[in-house]
Amino acid sequence: MIFWRAIAAAALLTVTPALLAGEIPRDARRSGYSFMGPETRAMQDDDTSNPGMLFVLDGEALWGRKTGGADKSCADCHGDARTSMKGVAARYPAFDKPLSRPVTLDQRINLCRADHQQAAPLPYESRDLLALSGFVAHQSRGVAITAGDAPELRPFVARGRDLFMQREGQLNLACANCHDDNFDKRLAGAPITQAQPTGYPLYRLEWQTLGSLERRLRSCMTGVRAQAFDYGSPELVALELYLMSRARGLPMETPAVRP
Repeated sequence: MIFWRAIAAAALLTVTPALLAGEIPRDARRSGYSFMGPETRAMQDDDTSNPGMLFVLDGEALWGRKTGGADKSCADCHGDARTSMKGVAARYPAFDKPLSRPVTLDQRINLCRADHQQAAPLPYESRDLLALSGFVAHQSRGVAITAGDAPELRPFVARGRDLFMQREGQLNLACANCHDDNFDKRLAGAPITQAQPTGYPLYRLEWQTLGSLERRLRSCMTGVRAQAFDYGSPELVALELYLMSRARGLPMETPAVRP
């Protein structure tokens, strides 16, 4: 499947050079939800049909579960997530002063585990980490994204933008070639969106599971025959930060559903 998508991407970008439109104006930016068919939208809209909600429920259980050498739960520090976590995911990745760099929501969860629970970090893309980040992000559903507005984040946003615009891999394509220049078209039967990360972690029907934005970015890199950055790398964090900053003002949807 990845091979044929790569071939289709190369063909699309070869035959449509006149469609290179540049960065999308802020008032024209749209969630991936608007590109979905009625069946996918209906699945996302109904919490009883949205498979991502199973992870959210698991995350709720983990939120109240004591763990680590400190024998503390997330709730012991943060209380009721419905109030304490509302709006939190909408501002991530956020700047961490002790580390002097931005961290993603997944990284913040693991930092909290290490610093306050004395627990081992959860592996990237593990069910428990996705469940916790999905549960936290779900509390911000409907809240406008505000990520990237801190002055300390500006150089990291700029780095992420450079990576988004940078051609790479054997197909010599940039993220922008698909998501800025050719959105509203189709690639291997799937809609090309604007890559606005409003619903992560989200449930992809192709994956049959919840997945992070970093997983999606790595998949795209593989698709253009480039070496994917490691999970948690500065490059992936910068890309996530740029994408969230350009989605500023759009509402959070976690857990979104996509093909």
